[in-house]
Amino acid sequence: MGDCIFCKIIKGEIPSKKVYDDKDIFAFEDINPQSPVHILIVPKKHIAKSLDVTEKEKELIGSIFMVANRLAVERGIAESGFRLVVNCNRDSGQEVFHIHFHLLGGRKMKWPPG
Repeated sequence: MGDCIFCKIIKGEIPSKKVYDDKDIFAFEDINPQSPVHILIVPKKHIAKSLDVTEKEKELIGSIFMVANRLAVERGIAESGFRLVVNCNRDSGQEVFHIHFHLLGGRKMKWPPG
């Protein structure tokens, strides 16, 4: 946890373009956006990956969805559509082992994604 880049961003040790902050959740713009809107939504509690989520975090994870919905509305992508992505482990593309949700939108998405 001490060297987790997202923990450092949450603490303000690494600069970011913050778009949301409350007692449990922090959201910021991705530095390598894959769509016109690309926001990372992270819990302040360090959880390495989705497989590590326990019963204790179900309210926190639900709150992340509420934040994602709010940001989608604020960024004008709610009606046209958006994607909320969570990668788990290396083969999925997870590079930072602090659970995070990618809010992507502002362009037509393709399927399958990867």
